[in-house]
Amino acid sequence: MRFEADLDLTRPVSRCNCTQCTKRGATASIIKPAAFRLLTGENALADYEWGGRTGRFRFCSRCGIFVFFVGNLLQLGGAYVSVNVQCLDDIEPSTLKVIHWDGRHNNWGAGPRDVPWAVHAPTA
Repeated sequence: MRFEADLDLTRPVSRCNCTQCTKRGATASIIKPAAFRLLTGENALADYEWGGRTGRFRFCSRCGIFVFFVGNLLQLGGAYVSVNVQCLDDIEPSTLKVIHWDGRHNNWGAGPRDVPWAVHAPTA
């Protein structure tokens, strides 16, 4: 599969600690749908939806790699595509600025931070 995406990788990319993102190990750059073009491989893509069905994980049905997510959330400005930058051949992931979200605890209001959020909530 091949795609093009107008990404600004001088801006931070995102990681989330929710169960889906943690287990996939994805690092994402969120863009508007017009900035994403699937060139080939639509027939090789499979979908996964969960919970409130607010979006679809698109992954390669042949190798199982998560490539991108298509969703629509008001908090993200409406329709968006979240590209897994780990799938890009011409970047060095260690050079990217990464911000972290606490999706596992539905703590979106806290915003992103530079260090990962805990996966398990602290116990009292």
